[in-house]
Amino acid sequence: MNDFIQACITANEEIAKALENGTDSVLFEKTDVGAGGDVSSRLDLFAESVFIKHLGRFGQIESEESGIIGEGDAKIIIDPIDGSSNALSLFPYYGTSVARVNAEGILDAAVVCNLANGDLFFKTPGEPVQQGKLFKEGFHLSQSVPASEIGLFEKAYAHPALVAMMDALGLKFRAPGAIALSLAYAHTVNFVLFVGAFRIYDFAAGLALCEGLEVVVEQDYVIVSKDKNVVKTLEEIIRKVKTIQEEDKHGI
Repeated sequence: MNDFIQACITANEEIAKALENGTDSVLFEKTDVGAGGDVSSRLDLFAESVFIKHLGRFGQIESEESGIIGEGDAKIIIDPIDGSSNALSLFPYYGTSVARVNAEGILDAAVVCNLANGDLFFKTPGEPVQQGKLFKEGFHLSQSVPASEIGLFEKAYAHPALVAMMDALGLKFRAPGAIALSLAYAHTVNFVLFVGAFRIYDFAAGLALCEGLEVVVEQDYVIVSKDKNVVKTLEEIIRKVKTIQEEDKHGI
């Protein structure tokens, strides 16, 4: 484990300790619109400050909350709280996301942590994805489930036509609301699907953890699965929905 990964773990443990005895009501307060386009909460900004303290020496930080911070040849892309709405609703599916891109433009480290249960995943070049727990020693290869029963469909609420077609085909899914975390769990679920415009903060680290899986990244959707047939089925559904929407738009 290198110094950068250890610093990420230390930062996550500091954030987790601050949250373990309940969330201070001040952290629920909303502030201004952040660099990623969402309104930042004080919880987002607190987590960001912790990452700046621990990671600032490794390069320039690009954060969903405050944008560009500091200087350096490497770029560190962070989403200080992945699933902010979940965290602020005390729904236990939220975490953090960190990716580092070195001076040559190569992503050389990715860390995603589930602050709600302590699961932590990291990836470095030439090594498989590692999984462990905050405040515990030791990491192991990321778990995989060969016959997963559910997928994860982020932002499913915005795509009722897709939901209806997936239901008709018996594709069970959940919509937990934290895309980096969902990508971190891609090895254990049937698929991860995201439809819509996406930002680098949400995907940089999570996609790096999907090594060895089928990954499709298009302008308006992302699909990850262990099964090529599942990917093919989801792409066919997306195309059908797009065709129907275009026909409706033009009154066909």
